[in-house]
Amino acid sequence: MLVRLLHVAALLACSACQDRPGQTRSGLFGAADRPDEPPVMVNKTLPFRYPPPLYARKVQGNVTLRLFVDADGRVRPESTKVEESSGYPSLDSAAVVGARDLRFIPAKLHGEAMSVSVLFPVYFRHPEAASLPGDTVLTIRQP
Repeated sequence: MLVRLLHVAALLACSACQDRPGQTRSGLFGAADRPDEPPVMVNKTLPFRYPPPLYARKVQGNVTLRLFVDADGRVRPESTKVEESSGYPSLDSAAVVGARDLRFIPAKLHGEAMSVSVLFPVYFRHPEAASLPGDTVLTIRQP
């Protein structure tokens, strides 16, 4: 059984982009067609699983994925790419595999659902490991 990932923060930074100039509405978008509303993740549980050998060694890392979220809110797995590697191929692979199960309310432009390319950071954290630089934003404050 995989050790349950105790702390994965997935923040969505909508960055509709124009990787291929002149692409139509069925693909990626240029600055003129940025959504009015970004896609919103609807998963109650994040689908990312910490690779057990790395968890046992308390290895941590950040992976930034580029996802293509279609107008139905589904991630197109064939379009998922590692934009910024964690430096650990197993963490990168776990992020890509987990992204297949992400679901979104699609982005909208003038109330109409649209496909977008987004950057999606995934943070793998071990509860017993030292914080990584920049982790203060991940600190959970108790009331």
